[in-house]
Amino acid sequence: MRAGPGHADRDHGRHRRGRARGILIKDAEALEIAHRIDVVAFDKTGTLTEGKPVLSEWTALDGDRDALLRFAAALQSGSEHPLARATLDAARALSLPPVSQLQALAGRGLRGEVEGRNLLLGSTRMLEEAGVDLQPLREAAQRLADSGHSVSWLARDGADGAQLLGLLGFRDTPRANARAAIERLHALGVSTAMISGDHIGAARAVAAELGIDQIRADVLPEQKAAAVAELGQFRTVAMVGDGVNDAPALAAADVGIAMGSGTDVAMQAAGITLMRAEPGLVADAIEISRRTSRKIRQNLFWAFGYNVIGIGLATLGWLNPVVAAAAMAFSSVSVIGNTLLLRRWKPA
Repeated sequence: MRAGPGHADRDHGRHRRGRARGILIKDAEALEIAHRIDVVAFDKTGTLTEGKPVLSEWTALDGDRDALLRFAAALQSGSEHPLARATLDAARALSLPPVSQLQALAGRGLRGEVEGRNLLLGSTRMLEEAGVDLQPLREAAQRLADSGHSVSWLARDGADGAQLLGLLGFRDTPRANARAAIERLHALGVSTAMISGDHIGAARAVAAELGIDQIRADVLPEQKAAAVAELGQFRTVAMVGDGVNDAPALAAADVGIAMGSGTDVAMQAAGITLMRAEPGLVADAIEISRRTSRKIRQNLFWAFGYNVIGIGLATLGWLNPVVAAAAMAFSSVSVIGNTLLLRRWKPA
């Protein structure tokens, strides 16, 4: 009987405290599971980083950097991908030729025809699958990856085979509060992981800068859910992401956490939404869940404690109706008052 008021106020309290901190908890199940989280997996781009990469370096095998940039920008002229926007920003002063027969290969790159040339633009995996010899610029690509850059390759696919034209290096800045967010999770006893489609070198550089425990790199969009399932094989795992490609992984995790700055699909798949693009809110969500769980156990103790004592006294004939009514009222007041203490919580 006494657990009823505490439950109602607990739900009201968790929503108020969550909203006040910019955390939207969509269902009670996510709140109840969150206090058991052992590992938090982050998507890299747009979650741990600003999601606004800049084309910082590009190298043409024949030395014609303008031509390389024109071809790469032309292929990406209709794309909304962050790397495409970075390429187009760098090519603003150039006149871009039209592109035809454009084909997008999910998680890999683009294929299209520009000025009579069949071009390939994409990841190391894509170019290697196409049989392109990357060796002439492999050392430059490794240097970029080791410094935290994402690398894209451009090649021409001709009758005599695919030939490498050059590479482009993109730098995405980690969010200013990302390292502090990782440190807070570690202080809560929660390990961290990063799932990224980037090359292992670029992923390792970002992970080292932020202090992340585990890395899953070169992961295609359709492989993210499997990576989350692997992390959560023996542990409770939360996935934090913001893009369309993150939705299956968010749904596969024990708790999906979407960044409010991301896509509607990601937010729909997640049980918790962070209304601001602050990774530190992940630790806040876990703390809210842990405190709420603790309040539930305390309220159950007080509710059943009053009833057990009252029933025992009544059986012995030592409890008159007036005292029983007062005990019942005080039980409800204790449960509600204890729940309202959640309003005093402030993040670390």
